[in-house]
Amino acid sequence: MTRHARVDRSDLPLVDSTLRASLEARLEARLGRVHARTRLGIEADHASQVFRRARSVFHPENWYSFPALIRAGLRLSGLHGRARRNAHTVIAQHNAIRLAGLPAAFAGYRILHLSDLHIDASEASAHAIIEAARGVEYDLCVLTGDYRFLTSGEIEPTLHNLERLRASLAGDVYAVLGNHDSVLMLPALEDMGIAVLMNEGVVIEREGQRIYLAGIDDAHFFGVENFEKALADAHRGALTVLLSHTPEVYRQAAHSGVALLLCGHTHGGQLCLPGRIPLFLDARIPRSLGRGAWRYGDMLGYTSPGAGTSIAEVRLNCPAEITVHTLQPA
Repeated sequence: MTRHARVDRSDLPLVDSTLRASLEARLEARLGRVHARTRLGIEADHASQVFRRARSVFHPENWYSFPALIRAGLRLSGLHGRARRNAHTVIAQHNAIRLAGLPAAFAGYRILHLSDLHIDASEASAHAIIEAARGVEYDLCVLTGDYRFLTSGEIEPTLHNLERLRASLAGDVYAVLGNHDSVLMLPALEDMGIAVLMNEGVVIEREGQRIYLAGIDDAHFFGVENFEKALADAHRGALTVLLSHTPEVYRQAAHSGVALLLCGHTHGGQLCLPGRIPLFLDARIPRSLGRGAWRYGDMLGYTSPGAGTSIAEVRLNCPAEITVHTLQPA
């Protein structure tokens, strides 16, 4: 794998000018000048902000006292040990999806869906995710964002663990970025064989038949999603599967003719009341879209509760999962 400089918000302006120019040139060539500069600029603006002018007001990931408060509350309730064990137990969930218009060749097609890995949180977390993924069978793997634990800071630990994960994955892997992810990760991800869909799409062929797989850049915080570009090459009448980090784009996706939306971001609440009732979802969506399978109009969706954890390595009444979606004709 190509080695990349460790870059965080504090040292980005101090990076050697030649190296920084090279990184920016590579991103601009890959994404276009506007997309690359917008993504980099917003990353620099929002790091360390708790309250901000953006698509949502409160950014708990950047309130660095919050993890300690969560852990203290769980210890007082006697639930901290259980919550920690839950965070490092990743289950393989199987989900059957019945799609109208699915080409016959794709009946039984299996998509492994990994989301919200936050894979640099700890060695225990990385090991649990990698081992869970190693033990399943599938035809295609997709990742729906949030690979870094923090929202800013160095990216090398994340990339190192993602490279370990990639080594355990077979076949093609497609991904989108989330609100925790720096666009500076993009070159390294693609160098290790993870195709990142930045408002782009690809045709997936099987036995001479096709479906269209599209992906949008983060819509939750960065607001750089572009449906026009992502779906520009979708063939008329072709069944389209869209990868998005967040389910908040469900209306746009449904009205754009997307048949299936795969997403994450919410962690299913991560800390839930009995019955998997989330206390907080950090997304502007109906609660019915916060975890698992759902429908909006003619579009089906699945919101992964994620394989990792955010803010603190704890889970209650909300198991971490990787998901194998099996496509079937309606």
